[in-house]
Amino acid sequence: MGLLRHVVCAMSGGVDSSVAALILKKRGYKVTGVYMKNWDSLDEIGVCTSEKDCEDAYRVCRILDIPFHQVSFVKEYWHHVFSYLLKEYEEGRTANPDVLCNKHIKFDHFYTHAFNTLGADAVATGHYARTSQEDEEVFQQSYSPPSTSLNGDRFEIRNPVKLYRAADLVKSQTLFLSQIHQNALRKTLFPLAGLTKDFVKKMAAEAGFHHVLMKKESMGICFIGLRKFESFILEYLEPKPGKFISIEDGRVMGSHKGWFTYTLGQRARIQGQKDTWFVVDKDIATGDVLVGPTTKHPALFCDTARTDRFHWISEDPPPELVRTQKMDCLFHFIHNMPLIPCSVTLNADGSVWITLSRTVRALTPGQFAVLYKGDECLGSGKILELGPSEFALQRSRERSAASGGQKAQPAPEPAS
Repeated sequence: MGLLRHVVCAMSGGVDSSVAALILKKRGYKVTGVYMKNWDSLDEIGVCTSEKDCEDAYRVCRILDIPFHQVSFVKEYWHHVFSYLLKEYEEGRTANPDVLCNKHIKFDHFYTHAFNTLGADAVATGHYARTSQEDEEVFQQSYSPPSTSLNGDRFEIRNPVKLYRAADLVKSQTLFLSQIHQNALRKTLFPLAGLTKDFVKKMAAEAGFHHVLMKKESMGICFIGLRKFESFILEYLEPKPGKFISIEDGRVMGSHKGWFTYTLGQRARIQGQKDTWFVVDKDIATGDVLVGPTTKHPALFCDTARTDRFHWISEDPPPELVRTQKMDCLFHFIHNMPLIPCSVTLNADGSVWITLSRTVRALTPGQFAVLYKGDECLGSGKILELGPSEFALQRSRERSAASGGQKAQPAPEPAS
């Protein structure tokens, strides 16, 4: 049969990574399961399930008769993911820890550990995604550490590996993979690429993975556990009281403990208010949180956003975009959100302006704008700035009409 290929599979204790390991074993690879401990739950009161997840991953490896390892990336997670998340909240933005965890932990520290410590020929995860490579092509690629430069490894000439949405479009997880490095992608297998979630569950049942089948789908952020987000975040950030302000008429509606406990589109629980209000903007200069009286308030809708320096999966912007500075493609910023047609403009600093074909609710600074050409995920960039909302444009038109049709400048919105 030749040399036995060694694949190190990230194991979370869930059904997807368990079946990924099963498929790899069925394909005849030498498989090692690795559970990553990313959060130290010793300080918590039983709200994080890491110990149970580790035990579940170990049981799967026992059933499959494959080696099991546990590795701690607690310090790395704190530095690259959690500390970054706290800084983003202090800046008024809402970070996505899952995207950051994949970029810095799974496809950097775990990836490096798999090759340098465990002697892997390839790594694998239970993500619903696929690439432009067949399995054998993955093994033919040479191992390289994730690139740390902005421009990648220009001395090495190669065809970049492309990242595509999975066959199960409902479960496809390319948004969470949109910041990973090309070097890591070249050496990664996604065994669930062509499978549906229902079929994965069927395989798990037939393999006797009943203990992972009974688990609920993981939702939310593990390190927050069962606590309310406000209670959790105030353990790490000093309270910064401010006011809830009605965007309609500037009335003070109530008070809050810190703008960082809220994100755009979220329900604002305002003491003494019977009606439901929703967060439509935040002004970190004043500490005010602006609220609107409906979940679909026009202040929540806009159609343009600017990112930071865009991370292209192929390392370079598409030739069409480089040539013309503009490109039509598809966009979303939330997992399972339908893809929306958009136009992209490339800026000199590597950032992009994205203009959508329609307005979108609660475009949120700090989240990642992910671009696609068909099913190909091109990469992502962190949203830094939003264009004017429907509400701001509406107010501008009203002022223009009131001034006799003379051109009026749009009123500045609070900085998001």
